[in-house]
Amino acid sequence: MERLPAPGALYRRALLGALPGTGGRRGRELPAVELGVTGVTVDPAHLADYDRVCGFRLADRLPATYLHVLGFPLSLRLMTAADFPIPLTGVVHVANRITVRRPVQVGESVDFRTYAENLRPHERGRQLDVVLVGSVGGEEVWRGVSTYLGKERAAGGPRRDPGDRPAPPAASARWRVTPRVGTDYARVSGDHNPIHTSKLGAKLFGFPRPIAHGMWSKARCLAALESRLPDAYTVDVTFKLPVSLPSTVGFSATADGAGWDFVLHGARDGRPHLAGTVR
Repeated sequence: MERLPAPGALYRRALLGALPGTGGRRGRELPAVELGVTGVTVDPAHLADYDRVCGFRLADRLPATYLHVLGFPLSLRLMTAADFPIPLTGVVHVANRITVRRPVQVGESVDFRTYAENLRPHERGRQLDVVLVGSVGGEEVWRGVSTYLGKERAAGGPRRDPGDRPAPPAASARWRVTPRVGTDYARVSGDHNPIHTSKLGAKLFGFPRPIAHGMWSKARCLAALESRLPDAYTVDVTFKLPVSLPSTVGFSATADGAGWDFVLHGARDGRPHLAGTVR
């Protein structure tokens, strides 16, 4: 592609496609397509805004999660194609893995490519992975893998045994997550899914209140570990229960050798929102 697509137009297309009689027939297989764009640069003012929203220090080094935001419009274009097997409206982001191969600085331009893989059954529908790769000067410097669940009535995957929920660890920090988190992150990320910004939009998809973006939750946890992260690492998270807006959450992190295990959970009831590792 000549340039990154505009997210707003893609979300409007997805919402219109969700109306009865307008969505057409979805493909049953993943499209054999890879999208790419070259020479994506960083607006320092936008980076500073993102840093403030997510709790990072203002710096020239890009947070790992910022590159997800920078290249996300390309992945969004892939996911809003008519033959993509899972419709964007109502899709659930269940996991995200980011590998940083070296730090990326604000003055570098990044080439992105994206594709989907590993379409598979799930007990509640189907899952797939959307891969986004960032390169500088022909060298891969960053890779993100987002796992999405498309809920379906006739699901065919194996059912999980939920087991007993372990007690959450003692919180090392507590954060008050206000409704503004939803609108502010939508502004800096371009992800204007109404489940994050609108009470009515959230209710239409079964949530009593708007919920925080999963990638905001991941970014906020990484910001808490920012001074302890190496130059190269993989941060892997599973999104569990959504963070309703407003709410208060607890953050806990435990060192594991050279890495970290961390969780985000309800400050009062201990219910898990996110579990992750840095290795």
